[in-house]
Amino acid sequence: MINRITRGAGAGVNTNQAAQKATAKQQGSFGALLQGEFQKQQVNFSKHAMTRAEERGIELTPSLMEKLAGSVEKAQEKGAKNILAFDATQAFIINVPYGRVITTMSQDEMKENIFTNIDGAVLL
Repeated sequence: MINRITRGAGAGVNTNQAAQKATAKQQGSFGALLQGEFQKQQVNFSKHAMTRAEERGIELTPSLMEKLAGSVEKAQEKGAKNILAFDATQAFIINVPYGRVITTMSQDEMKENIFTNIDGAVLL
């Protein structure tokens, strides 16, 4: 049995391979774009949290904001909904799905508080 290859058949294979490569490249670009958007995710502060931060002298530096965003990202990976992100001097209750800080506390206020309605904690 002899199989004949026609011009159109050969060209079709090359076109199909080119289309597959182009699709893969587009998906890679989309994936990179999506990942970039997740990395740009910023943490927002509720009006209450902003007021508390000002009252308690908590300075919202770019470094702190990056740490909070990283905390939200880690919590999302673990499926947490509300977390306590804290270090030795300050604490933040954050609603993870919305990336919103609900309230803030200074070191003095953390000493006697009980944190409820959280399902995770992240050390800053």
